[in-house]
Amino acid sequence: MQLFLVFFFTNLTTAIQEEWSMIYDAAFVETQWILPLLRWRPEIDLLIGQLAVMSSGNQMKKAPVKTTEPKEFSLTKPKPAAVPVPELIPLQEKCKPVPVSTYQPPKEMQKIEEIKKKNQQRTKELLIEANMNQFSCVKPQKSKHTEDMMTQIQTDLDAKLKFNSFHASGLPPSNKAMGKPVKLNSTAILRQKTLHDRRAEEELQRMQKLVEGGHELSPYLQWQRDMREQDLQEELAMIGRRHLEGRISHEEAAAARVHVVERNQKTAQLTKEETAELMKKYAEQRLQEEKGMRELVQQVADGHKNSKLAKEKLHKFKQDIVREFSKQNQELLRQALEEAQADLLKKFEIIREARTRPRNLPPCDRGNHLDEAQVNQETVRWSLSLQKEQQQKEQQELLERVRSLRKEKQQKEQQLQDAMETIELHRKVSAKAAAIRKEEEQKRQLAIRQRAAEDETNLALRRKLEENRKERERLKQSQTAKAQDTSKPAAFKVTTGQKLVSQKSWEEMEKRLEGYIERLEKRQLFNL
Repeated sequence: MQLFLVFFFTNLTTAIQEEWSMIYDAAFVETQWILPLLRWRPEIDLLIGQLAVMSSGNQMKKAPVKTTEPKEFSLTKPKPAAVPVPELIPLQEKCKPVPVSTYQPPKEMQKIEEIKKKNQQRTKELLIEANMNQFSCVKPQKSKHTEDMMTQIQTDLDAKLKFNSFHASGLPPSNKAMGKPVKLNSTAILRQKTLHDRRAEEELQRMQKLVEGGHELSPYLQWQRDMREQDLQEELAMIGRRHLEGRISHEEAAAARVHVVERNQKTAQLTKEETAELMKKYAEQRLQEEKGMRELVQQVADGHKNSKLAKEKLHKFKQDIVREFSKQNQELLRQALEEAQADLLKKFEIIREARTRPRNLPPCDRGNHLDEAQVNQETVRWSLSLQKEQQQKEQQELLERVRSLRKEKQQKEQQLQDAMETIELHRKVSAKAAAIRKEEEQKRQLAIRQRAAEDETNLALRRKLEENRKERERLKQSQTAKAQDTSKPAAFKVTTGQKLVSQKSWEEMEKRLEGYIERLEKRQLFNL
């Protein structure tokens, strides 16, 4: 009963609840069964304890087993131990003095000043660069470098779409059959020999069937080869057609791109005029914001001056507290050292008294042991003679085995040599047949490619491609002529526009940079 109750209440909320919830509703199981059982848990624990006491009372208590107690073994009486010299009490280490950094200003201030100087130099360099360089928003015309890059990108894209490139050549001719054969082991030689024998048997069986009046499959194979060549010819024609269609679409896209560029140039001029007006409005708004920020920074700087005095007073107060605390620590350590020395002296006196007392131990007896043994010489001689006879028999058996192994090895070598000769003959024959087949296949492929190139649809597509290319070149020439005509007055307009804008914008840029430098300095002060 005790074991059942322990098992039931240990697994009640884990395994038992899961099994019940699989059969019944989970909410019903939790409210109706598990919660009431958990309320009765303390009373059931008492009942389990009573059952455990009752079950243990019926069993017989075993008497404890006596353990062996070892005793010391000493041959002579021990000498009284010498009284050790008391060790010197280690002196107290000196207290660490207050670090010098408490009375010196921190190094962070020097680093911050260096950072300030570097930032000032950097801002001056930026101001000089801004004064030397022109504004990028005032340059409506593209530079020569960008035009060269655009032409280079266009040429690279055209080069990628050249489909009339030469076909890749095949693999180089392999001279494996003409070169030295690979060194084979015995298993590989035997395997190749069986393979060549099987092929020879198959060829003989085929010839025998033909002599008896069997059917030959050569016309069917020829028809199958012709059908494959026809399919390959159609596939090559389709590939050429797709290449030509792709090039035609590329030429059409290039012509459309030229029209898009002209449209984009017109829209770019309109957007530049709008951006110039927006920049003016944005500059006025930024000036108003900077004025408000300057007033706020001035107020923050006044508040920082008062905070510095409070920090200095707090620093001095902390230094006084550290000095008083170090003095109190030194006095407490002296008192503790004196108490420890007194305790050690008392312990040394007690140890000295305990070691000076004499000890009387009983003597021990020694045991007698036999140091000699007897050996029978006749039995030794008999065993040696038996060993010699066994060795002679084993040597004779080994000689016979070696002779038989040599004979087997010679037979295997002869068999392998014969097999290698047959393999070399088969290799030469197969290499010649493969070369003849390869030449025939190359001739067939050349004929198929020539037929595919002479397809009527491909010729029509090539004519269309040449027409599109000529039209694109004509549009490009007309566009370059227009650009040369409009380059001189456009450059004059740009320079006049730059002069008008630069007179107003230089002063605004200088004011912005001065305000940016002041803001950086005030932020660093605020962080301090």
